[in-house]
Amino acid sequence: MRPRTLIFTGDGKGKTTAAFGMVLRAAGHGQRVLIVQFLKSNKASGELKALAHLPGVECVQIGRGFVPQPDHPEYAKHRETALEALAFARETVTTGRHDLIVLDEICGAIARGLIEEDAVLALLDHPARVASIALTGRNAGERLIARADTVSEMRLIKHAYAEGIPARKGVEF
Repeated sequence: MRPRTLIFTGDGKGKTTAAFGMVLRAAGHGQRVLIVQFLKSNKASGELKALAHLPGVECVQIGRGFVPQPDHPEYAKHRETALEALAFARETVTTGRHDLIVLDEICGAIARGLIEEDAVLALLDHPARVASIALTGRNAGERLIARADTVSEMRLIKHAYAEGIPARKGVEF
């Protein structure tokens, strides 16, 4: 049986938050959850501090933070790290240790050219021993969207950052 696949995408705020709502729900039912963060590296974020208190929830940050342009000297390191995260995710879906796996910002990693959409589709089609997989990030590709069972798009209408209001603890991180 293939896992149920959900995607949270779009240019609006709330993609990771929606996936973490699933994490909260799963933890409430005693399910085992793994979150793999492909682009994020802030170990002091409020969400990670809260998740650490939930039994059965593990979060692994493999990302390096904000991704530079492809011509930047650090870009190759971001690509290497994203490929490591993908290999870790590929291995994890076959273990049967988790009921829900969240691949946070994996769509963004694809959109930034760090990993190939075909590799993610292969991961989703691989015989998995997990009930559900949630993918987050901007610019989910058409083939990923077609493959998913459920897709939600967050649409940006207005954001405080555009008005010069900095990110706030407890809201953006």
